[in-house]
Amino acid sequence: MTVFGTGYLGATHAACMAELGHEVLGVDVDHAKIAALQEGKVPFYEPGLPEILQRNLENGRLRFTTDYAEAAEFATVHFVGVGTPQRKGSYAADTTYVEAVVRDLAGLVSGEHLVIGKSTVPVGTAHRLQTLADGVVGERRGGIAEKREDNITVVWNPEFLREGHAVADTLRPDRIVLGVDDGSEDNAAVETVREIYASALEAETPLLVMDLPTAELVKVSANAFLATKISFINAVSEVCEAAGGDVTALADAIGLDERIGRKFLGAGLGFGGGCLPKDIRAFMARAGELGADQALTFLREVDAINMRRREKLVEIAKEALGGNVIGRNITVLGAAFKPNSDDVRDSPALNVAGSLNLAGAAVTVFDPEAMDNASKLFPTLTYAGTVEEALEGTELVIVATEWKQFQELDPEAARGPVAAPVVIDGRNCLDRGDWERAGWRYLALGRG
Repeated sequence: MTVFGTGYLGATHAACMAELGHEVLGVDVDHAKIAALQEGKVPFYEPGLPEILQRNLENGRLRFTTDYAEAAEFATVHFVGVGTPQRKGSYAADTTYVEAVVRDLAGLVSGEHLVIGKSTVPVGTAHRLQTLADGVVGERRGGIAEKREDNITVVWNPEFLREGHAVADTLRPDRIVLGVDDGSEDNAAVETVREIYASALEAETPLLVMDLPTAELVKVSANAFLATKISFINAVSEVCEAAGGDVTALADAIGLDERIGRKFLGAGLGFGGGCLPKDIRAFMARAGELGADQALTFLREVDAINMRRREKLVEIAKEALGGNVIGRNITVLGAAFKPNSDDVRDSPALNVAGSLNLAGAAVTVFDPEAMDNASKLFPTLTYAGTVEEALEGTELVIVATEWKQFQELDPEAARGPVAAPVVIDGRNCLDRGDWERAGWRYLALGRG
């Protein structure tokens, strides 16, 4: 099999498919990225992935190329995991890269080929790609429809990876969704997919076969629901701040209801990264294109609540320092949008750090994995090599990403290097009692 796209999704999928025993060729137009991967270097942080990549390069089941012709000759099963970024000047997703892969591949294939989409795309994309592939193949046949020697079938198998857990999510998924043209389990593509995911199916992972539009909608609906749940608890957090309530105790209480559950009820700085913000905006845009524009208008408020939490934390920081942060020393612990990742795309932590820096503060940032990516995006911030260095002489500490290292900080020891023991728990991940007993002034979102 081949995997087109060797970013976060594609590189992880390629390495894990090889780990499952398949012969895999990763394909990308980025020569530098391909060279790095072929040398066993993962261009992003994902626990467990470097070891799997190296092992399968050494045993020969995995290699990488920039040559599409080689890919078309190497396999008849092709995964597509290229990016679908937000279109400039619009909420809509840009499917240019997905279309380019299918168009170029269709111009090269010989025989029957199966394209399995993994990228998150607007509903209707798979049908459009099938039409595109049919057109290119048809032109190669000279417009003679009866000749069927060369053919591409497009199906959709959305990914459900969590950054920081992507290896386990690929090797041991909680469900496998497959969209096929007729929505039938008798479709020939279903048997191929069963072979690919045989080990997961043997472990009783459910395989859900459905039509193409439904499969495309599953992923964006899942992300929209998770974003809504996060923004719901953050909206309640705003009420708790006004009423003097404690959103963490409230979340514990409602989370015990099995209909609700405690996951994704962690009030704080909200969500970020390259998926949830982009996907809910693209979902709204596509609903509008389909004439269902009223159906998802609530997602605008989900997005707005999420952004307000960042503004609120900046406001709390300014109040903690007397209303003016010009020339004040502030430490932000965290740069990645979530722990166990080096992804700083739309990171709430960096958004807060950047806002305070623009307001005149001297901001020092530390993150266990995301320092290089953060410094490229926000070069004007100061970056410390250790937590201790970051705390030296600071007047305010903000915990903005809930890395385990930060949660386990000793508040007594942390008091030593700071100029003033004031902490804002932006993720409600610290033990308030421990920090207050150690002499810290403790502030947080949603805990009046």
